[in-house]
Amino acid sequence: MECKQTVNIENCNCSYEPCSRKGICCDCLRYHLKNRQLPGCCFPNDAEKTFDRSFTHFARLVQENWV
Repeated sequence: MECKQTVNIENCNCSYEPCSRKGICCDCLRYHLKNRQLPGCCFPNDAEKTFDRSFTHFARLVQENWV
């Protein structure tokens, strides 16, 4: 399968500037799941900027109807 990095990066809201996985969703997802996190694209922009990508943070946002 061909990587769609140029298309993916248009929708990537990751605010971590030195990130080498921007637009490479399969690598991003693998990295964050290995660390028991979700990638930034699962979070609203304001929540993503906290860099708290934990499942707990995501669940709290769901309960508060942010996601």
